[in-house]
Amino acid sequence: MVGAMIHGFILALGLILPLGVQNVFVFNQGATQPRWVLSLPVVLTASLCDTFLISMAVFGISAVVLGSSWIKVTLISIGILFLLYMGYVTWKSLPEEGSREVKNLTAGKQIAFAASVSLVNPHAIIDTIGVIGTSSLSYTGMEKAAFAVVCIFVSWFWFLGLSIVGRLVGKVDQTGKFIVMLNKISAIIMWGTAIYLTFQ
Repeated sequence: MVGAMIHGFILALGLILPLGVQNVFVFNQGATQPRWVLSLPVVLTASLCDTFLISMAVFGISAVVLGSSWIKVTLISIGILFLLYMGYVTWKSLPEEGSREVKNLTAGKQIAFAASVSLVNPHAIIDTIGVIGTSSLSYTGMEKAAFAVVCIFVSWFWFLGLSIVGRLVGKVDQTGKFIVMLNKISAIIMWGTAIYLTFQ
């Protein structure tokens, strides 16, 4: 069981670390909200969405999706379009616009956007169903459950920490230029991922 837990920890951490639209949005909420507590809707939504995807992946859905080429192609196609659009919107954001837009989001809009970048994110779908789900096939019973729980824990811990770091950076960088630079890097990564997925 310890081996499954270590495997889940390293795998989940490696998958969630890369900069992407989901991470950037959580970070931005922490950085630009007047109070850190106002970023909790995004943290909870992203964490719950990952919990849902990981649970579905580990406990059987991955085998169904991976066995159906048209479902796989449909999910990836939607993901590519989503990445291209989000990359464009993120790249065009100006410092003042980006800050105002994020600050003015209500809790409901934050939850809706966080859910969309979590559940319609090809990275999240491929990582959870394609990688975590496939990796879990080597475990059964309590080992499989332990593997899933550790992966979920990493996700919750990461998003919580990301919002806190965002809050600290937001206090230091009042101009918002760091966040815009982060968004431009993220946009390039999103476009690169879309191109990669297209050729795959």
